[in-house]
Amino acid sequence: MTVSLEGKVALVTGAGSGIGRASALALAEAGAKVLVTDVKEDGGAETVAMIEQNGGEAAFLRVDVTQEADVEAMVRAAVDRWGRLDCAHNNAGIAERRVTMGEMTEEVWDRTIDINLKGVWLCMKHELHQMAQQDGGGVIVNTSSVVGLVGVRFQPAYVASKHGVVGLTKAAALEYARDNIRVNAVCPGPILTGALEWYMNEYPDVGQKLKDDNPSWRVGLPEEVARTVVWLCSDKSSYVTGHSLAVDGGVVAT
Repeated sequence: MTVSLEGKVALVTGAGSGIGRASALALAEAGAKVLVTDVKEDGGAETVAMIEQNGGEAAFLRVDVTQEADVEAMVRAAVDRWGRLDCAHNNAGIAERRVTMGEMTEEVWDRTIDINLKGVWLCMKHELHQMAQQDGGGVIVNTSSVVGLVGVRFQPAYVASKHGVVGLTKAAALEYARDNIRVNAVCPGPILTGALEWYMNEYPDVGQKLKDDNPSWRVGLPEEVARTVVWLCSDKSSYVTGHSLAVDGGVVAT
C-alpha cells in the first residue's frame, strides 16, 4: 500500500530528535513539505538537513509549545511559506524521573503538564483554527503513550498528561469531524529514542523489564511510530478519527 502526501503541508513539534525527527523524515519522504519545530535549534536544523539531503522540502522554526505566541507563529509560518496546513503531528513532550506521587514536586508536575498537555492543547487550538477555514480540512496526530491508555507506577505527572492527550484528542475529533478535520493519537510503547536510552541506563533493571515484558521481546523503533503517523495523516485512514492507536508491540494487549 503506497501512502502519498504529495502536495501536502505538515508540521511536527519536537522534531529535533527521536519520534519527532522520524515523523518529519517520513512525512517528507511521503511527499509533504514539513515545518520542523523544536526548542533545540541544533537538532531541528539537523532534521531539516536530513530531509533536504533526501530530496525533500523543509524549514525549521524554534517553538516552545508552552508559549501561545510561539504556537500561533508556528502555524502562521507554515501557512505563510506554503499556503496552508494539511497535517500536524503534535509530538513535543518530556518525561519526569521515576518518583512516587507523594514525593513529586509541584515544579516537576507543572512542567510536565505544561509541555505534554497544555502544549498539545495550544497546538491544536491554532491548527484547528487554520484547518477549519481552509478548503479540504486537515489531519492532526497527537503523541500520547501506552501510559495514556493504562496506568504505571512512579510517573504520575507523565501518566496524567498522556491520559489528558487521549481525552483532548477525542474531544477535538468530535467537535471538528463535520469540518473535515480528523484528530487521532499515537500511543507508543517503549521506543528506542535518546530519552529511552537514558532511561534504560539510569534504571537498568526497569529497562530490561521493558524488553522482557513486551510480547514482541523488544523495544520499538522511532520509524515504526513515524510510519503510523504518516498513515493517519493520509487518505488511507479517511474514516479514522478520535482514535488512540497503540504502537507498542502488544503491551496493552496483555
